Amino acid sequence: MNEAGPAVLQENRDGLKILTLDRPATSNALSSDIVEKLLHHVSESAHDGTRTLVFRANGPNFCAGFDLSGLDEARDADLLARFVRVELLLQAVYMAEFDTVACARGAAYGAGADLFAACRYRLADPSARFAMPGLQFGLALGTRRFAALVGEAAAYEVLASGAAYDAVRAVELGLASRIEKEDAWSALIQARHEARPVLGEALARLTRLTRRDTRAEDMYALVESASEPGLVERVCRYRERALSRKTRK
Repeated sequence: MNEAGPAVLQENRDGLKILTLDRPATSNALSSDIVEKLLHHVSESAHDGTRTLVFRANGPNFCAGFDLSGLDEARDADLLARFVRVELLLQAVYMAEFDTVACARGAAYGAGADLFAACRYRLADPSARFAMPGLQFGLALGTRRFAALVGEAAAYEVLASGAAYDAVRAVELGLASRIEKEDAWSALIQARHEARPVLGEALARLTRLTRRDTRAEDMYALVESASEPGLVERVCRYRERALSRKTRK
């Protein structure tokens, strides 16, 4: 990344922390830099009094997923290591012992959709659109968490098709909590933050009781799928197909 300024902006006020992805030129794709910064902030939030952690993004898109730049020079082992770090981020958000909120407009694809799904409360602008294409190149990332959120049958059909869908469909599935225009997000988040009577250890205990901890199984599934020889080649073929479809449109 040669862009000036931090990749992730942070704002704190009275236990409400807002993280804003700030690489709009790349549709906020999850580069190694962004992933490491998000991991740091999520880890820090477990100890600094954060009660609500919000994920937003600058630019027209929430997150285009895994950053594929530099793919032609990558080795399978390099790519596997990066996917592991993304999975660790998603696990940390999913099992966080504080409230988590995601706000999406435009594209929320791949790992971006997984980040959205990992949060407790998920606001979608009417412009939001979602897709999880990882299984098209054989990668099991976030699959079990998505199935826990939308149901086994719906997850199977959505992930097997690989097709993108809009905010209305996301609400129908249960992926998005509600559709709200971006200018309403701040007030909704502030009201949710202020209205919650369960705090501290009671909230942490509630998290442990309402989230099934499948971190070990999820990591095993990811590594098993990503460690099959030819990972870079599979991702490159997927990228070429995606570019071809975009060109035809």
